[in-house]
Amino acid sequence: MHLILILSFLIFSSPVVAQTVGEVTKLPIPRFASLRGDEIYARTGPATRYPIKWVYKRKNLPVEIVQEFDTWRKIRDVDGEEAWVHQSLLSGKRFAIQNSGQAIPMNRKAKNESRAVALAESKAILALEECHNEWCLVSSSGFKGWIPYTSLWGIYEGERIE
Repeated sequence: MHLILILSFLIFSSPVVAQTVGEVTKLPIPRFASLRGDEIYARTGPATRYPIKWVYKRKNLPVEIVQEFDTWRKIRDVDGEEAWVHQSLLSGKRFAIQNSGQAIPMNRKAKNESRAVALAESKAILALEECHNEWCLVSSSGFKGWIPYTSLWGIYEGERIE
């Protein structure tokens, strides 16, 4: 119930990949969410009777919801692995992973020539504050700056977050 309320407040600009809606939530499929806790059990199927496939140990890890069944969501992680988690273990708060393979600057302004305020390490989890015009305002560890969305996993091309 809480996940549905949180996700309903997100602004979707109909990303190119979202071509269907979930039968349960009526929200776009696929869509991004994040892991709510520090230890999340991901299963091979949509119930507790299914074996545990993965144990995720990174709070706020962005995941892509690719399917819905009752109170269960099939998720895909940054490595392309898929498993089922209960909806209560997901959050609508958006995060992304810096996936350029090297540290990149978080700029003061949304342009390449802008001064860096910090460096985002490869695989860093960053909170998405807003995204538009090919740039995302991200925050982590008290730093806030702009990164090109192409360096992030957790946002679709052309998606706006406000």
